[in-house]
Order: sequence, then C-alpha cells, then structure tokens
Amino acid sequence: MKQDQQTEKGIGTALVLTGGGARAAYQVGVLLAIAKLSKNRRHNPFPIICGTSAGAINAVGLACQAEHFGKATSILASFWRNMHAGDIYRTDPLGVALSGTRWLSALTLGWLLGKPPRSLLDNAPLHALLRRNVDFSGIERAIAKGALHAISISASGYESGENINFFQAHPSATPWHRFQRIGMRTELGVEHLLASSAIPFIFPATRINREYFGDGSMRQLAPLSPAIHLGAERLLIVGANRKNEKHERTKGDEYPSLAQIAGHALASIFVDGLAVDIERIQRINRTLAAIPDNLREQTDIKLRPLETLVISPSERIDRIAAEHADALPGAIKMLLGGIGALNRHGGALTSYLLFEKRFTRTLIDLGYADTLARSSEVGIFLDL
Repeated sequence: MKQDQQTEKGIGTALVLTGGGARAAYQVGVLLAIAKLSKNRRHNPFPIICGTSAGAINAVGLACQAEHFGKATSILASFWRNMHAGDIYRTDPLGVALSGTRWLSALTLGWLLGKPPRSLLDNAPLHALLRRNVDFSGIERAIAKGALHAISISASGYESGENINFFQAHPSATPWHRFQRIGMRTELGVEHLLASSAIPFIFPATRINREYFGDGSMRQLAPLSPAIHLGAERLLIVGANRKNEKHERTKGDEYPSLAQIAGHALASIFVDGLAVDIERIQRINRTLAAIPDNLREQTDIKLRPLETLVISPSERIDRIAAEHADALPGAIKMLLGGIGALNRHGGALTSYLLFEKRFTRTLIDLGYADTLARSSEVGIFLDL
C-alpha cells in the first residue's frame, strides 16, 4: 500500500464505481442526486473516474460526456431506466435453449465435443448496444479540455492472472506495476468494457491483444489503487451491497441450491476486496495522523492521507431482486428456475442478471434517495 500512494501531486476527487451486473443501476441514482445537488450541472466533480465490471460502463458513460456532467447522468439514467435483459444478452428461447444444450452436452458428452461452451449466456446484444451508443472519442476531448484527468477500467487476465487497469489519461499520468496488478495506458474501446463486465461463467471472456480477459472484479486485490495511482486525494466509492451488511444465522435444513452457491461466490468477487481496501486506507490514515509532519518528512514516508466517502444501498438488493424476478423473460426464468435462482435464497444471483426496467428503476430511485438523505455530507465532500 505504501507504493500505491506514491504520487507527486494530488489531482482531486476520484469516483470509484464497483461491479455487480444489474446492481450497477444503483450507481446511476447516486450520480443523478449529485447532479441535482451541484450548483453547476455542467461541472464534472470527478477528474478521475474508475470503473469495474458494469461500473466500467457507467464510468465510460460519464467520461465520454465529462464536459457536461448533468447531461452525462441524464443519458445514463435513460439507458438504465429503459433496460431490458435482451439488450444485454440473448433471451430468445432458441438462443437460451442452444446455450443450455451446449452446457448439458459438455457435462454428459464432454469428451465428444471439439469446442466446449464459452459461457452460460451470449452477450452479443451488449456488444452491439455499446457500439451504437458509446462515443469513445469524447474521452480524449474531455481530457484535452481539462474536464477529465483520467479514466480507468479494470479487467482480469485469464492467462497471466493479473488484474489490468486500462487507463486513458492526461500525459502526466504514468503506468504502474505492482504484484498481480498493472496500470496500462491505452485508448479505450468496446472490447475493454466487454472484458471488464464478463462475469465468470455467465458471459464470455474478451480478447485484448494477446490475452483473454474476464470481469475486472476477479483478483482485484486493491480496488481503490487505480484511483490513488492516478492522483486522487479523495475517493467517492459507490458500492453494490449494504454497508456492514449482516445476515441472520438461521438453521439450514436444505442443501444450498446452485444459485445460492453461485450468488455467494459472485458476492465474494464483487464485494469482499473493496471492504478490505477501505479498511486498509482508514488504518493508514489513523497511522499517519499519529506521526508528526516533520518526522514524516525526515523519514521520507511516501504516504498521504486520503479522504473516503462510501455510498451503498440502504436496503438488501438481493431481496429487491427476488421481488422483481418475474420480470425476466420466460426462457431466462426457466433457465434460472432450474437452479433455484428464483426463490428467496437465489436472489443474489438473480440480482446480477436482472436487467429489466422494473428492477433497475427501483435501484435508481434507491440510489437517488440514499444520496439525498446524506446531501449535506456529500455536498461538503465534493465541494458542491
């Protein structure tokens, strides 16, 4: 962590958007509330934007329109408020049946198959949607005009095992190389978004240059480090799980379903690393506060305190997902229902795939309300 915080000069505030599939709709509600609280809706309060998985899509949406923050949030809101699962992955009966058949064949006759299935779902619709709607040239324009300093997108390399932070930034930003994580300057494109949001097993990996990449939340040992490397002094972090969420320990008479196990595994990918990293920063801040400034200068300690503000759902998203699971297309409900994803214990898995407007609108409204409930705190933190 010492090396992570070695920056010559702080740039300002970073926005960190985590992963979580359809849960990322919550982030849009937070951003809408921030735009409402701002006296200047054009001004982008986040010179550094970092996104992972579905959060990477929101991050790029902001970065491409960084010259007008209010407009950027409105476009994202329209995108998520009118969401359908078919916009993200194939939901037609034929497409789902083919996918299911390939997986069944791989499990029963794997030795006869030349090519095993790549993923449970086909995200070709997302590929087409991003190509139609994202103007990546807006990133460089925003950087040139000073509306944006840097944007970073995380993806995980299946061959190297490293978490790569692809970033596009002002020339003063420099690459970095730490244990199992690299900062690589590049010109961002659709392939980076597809790679970052490729939830393991569910969506196919994407090839970038010589390697296949999957969801950026995998092997993300320090989710906040890209923002720090790029010069952030303050970090606004938007999570996808209730902060300090505690589950009641109840007697489990039934063996956990495949959906319950899968949801548990995905939660460990999307949530656990972030909570640990936040605790690490808070611990370093407390340590630095106990060291006199003159002593820090004498010992050449390359650490500096960082301010953090975390906004996370006030309600359990898996329970909200269970209430809206019937909004999924019929073929997807049949596929998920067979592994127990449509009951109350399988809500976690469903929440990552429930790209339907009934669910996404509920999350947007929740994020909006949660942020306005802390309007004073947010306003002071972002100097709105």
